[in-house]
Amino acid sequence: MRPAHFIASVVTAAAAVIALANPASAAPVNYVALGDSYASGLGTGSYDGASGSCKRGPLAYPALWAAATAPATFKSVACSGARTGDVLTQTNNLTAATNLITVQVGGNDAGFADVITTCTFGSDQDCTNRVNQAKTYAANTLPGLLTNVYGTIKSKAPSARVVVLGYPRMYKVPGSCNVGLSDSKRAAINSGSDALHNTIAARAGAAGFGYVDVRGAFSGHEICSSSWWLNSLSWPVEESYHPNRAGHQSGYLPALRAVIG
Repeated sequence: MRPAHFIASVVTAAAAVIALANPASAAPVNYVALGDSYASGLGTGSYDGASGSCKRGPLAYPALWAAATAPATFKSVACSGARTGDVLTQTNNLTAATNLITVQVGGNDAGFADVITTCTFGSDQDCTNRVNQAKTYAANTLPGLLTNVYGTIKSKAPSARVVVLGYPRMYKVPGSCNVGLSDSKRAAINSGSDALHNTIAARAGAAGFGYVDVRGAFSGHEICSSSWWLNSLSWPVEESYHPNRAGHQSGYLPALRAVIG
């Protein structure tokens, strides 16, 4: 090889090594969080006054992730009580520049609040019957609603990475609680959480979105365990049966990080 050719080869190889060692800067992250009360942070006891009844707060997992990673922009429009139709409205906050989206919805559509109320005040059979109604809804009606939401997200932010988050099981069965709901009721409610998981995971996968199953993350930290990451019946009542501060910090946040870093 001629000296000039040799030198050129060395320079080319060195440039390649430098390029590998110094990759191009990643694109700025523009993050929007969509969803219901589990995404807004209801249950943590700390809320932004400007969010009103939506109960968005700095201790919710989207805000915790944003605080730790400092994306270029971050906006949470998650709102307590949101159903799939409400999240469709929330998608108006997405643009072509949005490149990271988290979304959590489906529990309210399936009647989560009414399930809890029925199981609290009704018999074991009342509870089981109401949970079965919710499971039927989750299997037959919710899939189409989620497909609509996910399709709308894709159309408004076609280049975004989208991560869908699920719901934990509520109770450890049998657990350390010797008052409150029976084990039969607790097991029925947990089966409703599993039904939601099945539907949401399937629809997220069909849309090509990532999915975060938090049931494992909350295992050992359900209501009636030795270390609760979920509120039981609480005051204010609206915070009942939602992740507490530990649930967001130690449950949802690490599970989300495992998927998006």
